[in-house]
Amino acid sequence: MIEWTEQATEQLDAAHDYISLSNGEDVAVQITSRIVSSVLQLDTFPISGRAGRVPGTRELVISKTPFIAVYAIEKTRIVILAIYHGAQRWPESF
Repeated sequence: MIEWTEQATEQLDAAHDYISLSNGEDVAVQITSRIVSSVLQLDTFPISGRAGRVPGTRELVISKTPFIAVYAIEKTRIVILAIYHGAQRWPESF
């Protein structure tokens, strides 16, 4: 089961809005759809992401985008903690 934190949902929405303003709504929908579909694959392949920079996390690089989904595996669920642009400053904890 995949759960999104409020922070991750807000970051996905913010990314959509920013891309829409700079590249148009069609591109924003394409990229955010790619992020969501990539994250959904974690339900089947939870360790497909690399070890995270923050202890206890993993990072899924979203192909053909500059975005990374940060997540944690907690027993029977995967928690999406954040969606970051690769050029953003990384936090020390979540």
